[in-house]
Amino acid sequence: MRRIRVTVDGRAHEHEVEPRLLLIHYLREVLGIGGAHVGCDTSNCGACTVLMDGESVKSCTVLAVQADGHEITTVQGLAGDGGWHPVQKAFHEAHGLQCGYCTPGMIMAAVSLLRENPDPSEQEIREGLEGNLCRCTGYENIVKAVQQAAREMRGQAVAAS
Repeated sequence: MRRIRVTVDGRAHEHEVEPRLLLIHYLREVLGIGGAHVGCDTSNCGACTVLMDGESVKSCTVLAVQADGHEITTVQGLAGDGGWHPVQKAFHEAHGLQCGYCTPGMIMAAVSLLRENPDPSEQEIREGLEGNLCRCTGYENIVKAVQQAAREMRGQAVAAS
């Protein structure tokens, strides 16, 4: 067993964990945070994507002990006092939700993409999300949602400056 300290969605946690425990299982089974999904157990689908210190990671490829001392953000931690994160709002409005299983991972990958590139082309969005699979094959609305979120986030940045 190894003691870890992590901050998840703004809340500090400290637990003894098995060294082989995956971050996705720590989030879901120890902390009870169910937003990130276990999709494939092979890191191919991206349903488990979360942000670790602001960078997207597939939490099924990260050991919980590797998250020691880091800040983790799940889809449940994105919303602020003002409501949904612009990416969450855009997925809702542009019908990017589909069946919803891949949505948390898609949203977290999109947030990471838009932090790195606030004005991505359609091709850059598709490349940025290629590590996340939608089994509904609904990529069109997902891409539209990311484009809408990018426009809104750029507008907020302009308004804030």
